[in-house]
Amino acid sequence: MTVVKTPITVVAMACAWLSCGVISCGAIAQEPSLTNPAISAVLNGYYQTAERPLAESGSGFGLGETELAMSANIDDMFYGKLTAVIELHEGETELILEEAFIQTLAMPAGFAMRAGRFLSDIGYLNNQHLHTDAFTERPVAYRAFLGGHYFDDGVRLSVVAPTDLYWTMGLEAFRGESLRADDDHGEREFKEVGVYTVYSKIGGDIGDNSAWQAGLSYLRNENGQLAPHHEAGALAEVAEDAHDHSHRASYTGKNTYGADFVYKWAPNGNYKYQNVTLSGEYFRVTDFAPVGLAAEDAPSKDYHQGWYLSGVYQLTPSWSAGLRYGEVDTQALHDEHFHGQTLQESELTLAWHPSHFSTVRVQYTHQNGVNFDGIEDDNIFTLQYIMSLGAHGAHQF
Repeated sequence: MTVVKTPITVVAMACAWLSCGVISCGAIAQEPSLTNPAISAVLNGYYQTAERPLAESGSGFGLGETELAMSANIDDMFYGKLTAVIELHEGETELILEEAFIQTLAMPAGFAMRAGRFLSDIGYLNNQHLHTDAFTERPVAYRAFLGGHYFDDGVRLSVVAPTDLYWTMGLEAFRGESLRADDDHGEREFKEVGVYTVYSKIGGDIGDNSAWQAGLSYLRNENGQLAPHHEAGALAEVAEDAHDHSHRASYTGKNTYGADFVYKWAPNGNYKYQNVTLSGEYFRVTDFAPVGLAAEDAPSKDYHQGWYLSGVYQLTPSWSAGLRYGEVDTQALHDEHFHGQTLQESELTLAWHPSHFSTVRVQYTHQNGVNFDGIEDDNIFTLQYIMSLGAHGAHQF
């Protein structure tokens, strides 16, 4: 993952260039092409009363992921996209390259390939950009096991099956740097291709008003298990780095299993004016402890797990409300022994979105942790705005 700390003047110049591109491109044509790409920006700002464990946003005023994107059909065979993210963290501006990929457009039999840097398609939320979420942060399971949202350098082969129900399957291979286990002494030789994933998603309609989708995913992390020669003390550092802002996963393991489900309802299928979305995901991360660890130092269970359930109701075209509960159950080392720890979050949000391009959100979060570091306040209030400039594609299901 590439993180560049850059002077604010450079960022300002980049924003100015993009704003000019937004105006000119929007005025010239509707369809993006290589000579006239779709250029957009997403502005994200917030005020928050306290910090949350494993979260990207801090207390006080701050900038969330301010996104700069450009995409176009390269020709009749390939599509390309570039997405850069600007964040403000502890007074420093960070520029992160989140997407830079090409994808095929004309492979036969429903197949497609993608190469470069992109969001993995495991789970339900991961392949969606953060500004599309109905809450101010990703569920705690995502923050713990995927660093919020997992993007990486690699390749993907996917296929949409020729069935009555929507059915897609895919295989991915990534570098996996952000999912590597801790290496405090810098002695470990990590595999260059460290992560492999496989997923399957199936869905369809229920009458005219409802639609659903269910998915299963598996992630193999060749660098996720601590090496046998690591001392037990190295494991403690993973939990202590809960506030690391490098989008790294705080809890890793060799195998990650996931299941997800989403159900959507809208009167007569008209999603614009009124709708309900119910979703949930479960993750289990196994085989994190070093092989050969002494019995007295071994954890009571060699896995982490986490899940969430979410419901969002759009009351009118301009107002929506959401409720989400999520938790993680992990193992951390204290005083040379493993202890279980849990973090639970209950969240209530109310959003005003006068158009598809603007959202103002207020959210209340109650968090409760057992043996979990980083909790400063049980009750957190967040005020957030998200504004889109320029071409803005439709959100995924």
